[in-house]
Amino acid sequence: MWPAAVAAGLIVAIFYFVIEGFGPGQTMTPLAWLKSAWNPETRMEHGFMVPLVSIGLIAWKWKSLRDVATKGDGKGLPVVVLGVLFFVLAHRTGQPRLAIGGLPLILWGSAWFLWGWQVAKLTIFPIFIFWMAIPLPQIQQATTELQILSTKLAQVGCHWFGVDVEIRGVKIYSTSAAWEPLEIDEGCGGIRSLMALILISSVWAYVAKMALWKKALLCASAIPLAILGNMLRLTSIFVIAEYGDPDFARHTWHDWSGLLLFYPISLILLLVTHSLLEGGMPKLRKLRTKKTVVTHQTPAN
Repeated sequence: MWPAAVAAGLIVAIFYFVIEGFGPGQTMTPLAWLKSAWNPETRMEHGFMVPLVSIGLIAWKWKSLRDVATKGDGKGLPVVVLGVLFFVLAHRTGQPRLAIGGLPLILWGSAWFLWGWQVAKLTIFPIFIFWMAIPLPQIQQATTELQILSTKLAQVGCHWFGVDVEIRGVKIYSTSAAWEPLEIDEGCGGIRSLMALILISSVWAYVAKMALWKKALLCASAIPLAILGNMLRLTSIFVIAEYGDPDFARHTWHDWSGLLLFYPISLILLLVTHSLLEGGMPKLRKLRTKKTVVTHQTPAN
């Protein structure tokens, strides 16, 4: 089936790398538009990581995919046709998101058609995770809501550390006038971090060896954990401004706190969530199981 796979790959390449009709002036190919959409305005600077994660997961499953590959299954062909219809509709309407949304359908349906259902089953998540690379069309509304929520939570966090602040809109003022007012702008609202953490938690849940409902809970936990992590990051800025150097807090720490504080805290909280769902730290649980097995073995006579 490899010649057929190469032919399908060429068709996909023509669809997504050659045919134009999208973006400003309808002069861009679908993937060129997608690359341009990974920008600060859409909060999708991490978008380039999604296809890399997808390819990495397929490479991780490669041996299993080779073992279960069969002659193929015609049931995958309707999925391919559906993906092509997505592309045709997108080209007629100039909607690049529809074209990108059809790409996983074409790839997954082709895998099913060429190598059978078992291959298709193993590639559902690695292929359809590509949908997470598509910028959301109404991201601005979600950003505004998160700005307001982050401002209120930052005030709560400040009170925990004895920093008296006052909220006016999305600005936070020091009641002691120790520092100039700081605004929770769109970037500080946490939508970018939230979307990145959803990607991380989805992959984490996929590779974790646990029941499906636990995977779903672990993935869903990204939303409250991202909000909590962003709250602690913002709180740290105001605490440093109050008790330390306001200029350092406003500029240097503001720019680096996401990398140095938000992601470490969020990943630790994900690990804690995973441990709670599984009844203990994954590695330690394995060691305890092995120790129990050894302890209960009957000594040889």
